[in-house]
Amino acid sequence: MSGTFPTSPAPRNANIRSQQTTIVSVTASGRKQARQIDGQKFAITLQFPTMTRAEFAPIQAFIMKQRSRLENFTIVPPTVKNALGSASGTISVDGALTAGTTTANIDGMTVSTNGILKAGDYFRFTGQTKVYMAVEDLNSDGYGEGTLTFEPPLRANVNDNVALIYDNVDFTVSLTNDVQEFDVGVQEYFNYEIDLIEVL
Repeated sequence: MSGTFPTSPAPRNANIRSQQTTIVSVTASGRKQARQIDGQKFAITLQFPTMTRAEFAPIQAFIMKQRSRLENFTIVPPTVKNALGSASGTISVDGALTAGTTTANIDGMTVSTNGILKAGDYFRFTGQTKVYMAVEDLNSDGYGEGTLTFEPPLRANVNDNVALIYDNVDFTVSLTNDVQEFDVGVQEYFNYEIDLIEVL
């Protein structure tokens, strides 16, 4: 692990994609067969505004520290780093989870509240680096409990009472290419774009 990606200057655009290998065959009659290979990953492309040398230098130095694709690091993507839902404080898993599941019982929430987490919110379980996405709104009942539905399927078992990280969600990533380049104009302004892939 080699640090946390600089937060300033902030990217102008952040594109986040889900990558999962799917093997598909279609017969002449149109019948489709498909299966997926485990290992969904999020891919992130960051585009930065035009920068001065002083602004770009910390980013360039951080990238050099990664030694191409050798090292892993964390990044909190802008705009999607915090949940859209009303979650606050510590909300936790209510009952141990087994790898492969896509639902979790959650407790510790504000009672009788809709949208504790919203569909499309990113989160991860404390103690694990894999990031997941809520695919349905998480609502609480009169006891502050509810069921969270998420994707991709859980990669590793989660113990009872493990807390969810839903704000400032950090992705563990690496560079996707051994060659990193930037453009610099005659007025010495720098343009930079970077591609990252989640590390499992």
